[in-house]
Amino acid sequence: MPRIYLSIGTNQGDREANLSRALRELQQALGTAPAALSSVLETPAWGFEGPDFLNCVVCFDPAPALRLTPTRLLDLCQAIERRMGRSGGPEWDAEGRRIYHDRPIDIDILFWGCRHIRTKRLIIPHPLIAQRDFVMTPLCEIADGRILRAFPEIFERN
Repeated sequence: MPRIYLSIGTNQGDREANLSRALRELQQALGTAPAALSSVLETPAWGFEGPDFLNCVVCFDPAPALRLTPTRLLDLCQAIERRMGRSGGPEWDAEGRRIYHDRPIDIDILFWGCRHIRTKRLIIPHPLIAQRDFVMTPLCEIADGRILRAFPEIFERN
């Protein structure tokens, strides 16, 4: 089973409790404790005006018995987001740009091992990693050598 990296962010409600709950639910769903967890970073909202976010990056080595696939992981992450109060899907403006909003929790799949994955629902590595300091800073705290070597285009600026 490949090592996975996830970004978690929140800017609504009790942000610390939101991060803790998301981590607990991920641990339960993936059948294991995190292999690595970054420190928590507070940053301004990205792509819109709103309250500050708390962000972290977590790495898991999921239990092989799960037979987890990238799409199944996406479904698990979205189910956690819904249980925690996130509603609706992505929105786009007339020019095709993403519209961002406040949210109680946001869980993004950053890496699925060293693989590149592109489906209708999912792109891995996450296409905006290198543009987001709120992801790069905590990611660089915990990224292992395999990820650093596999994706120099993402890590070369750090």
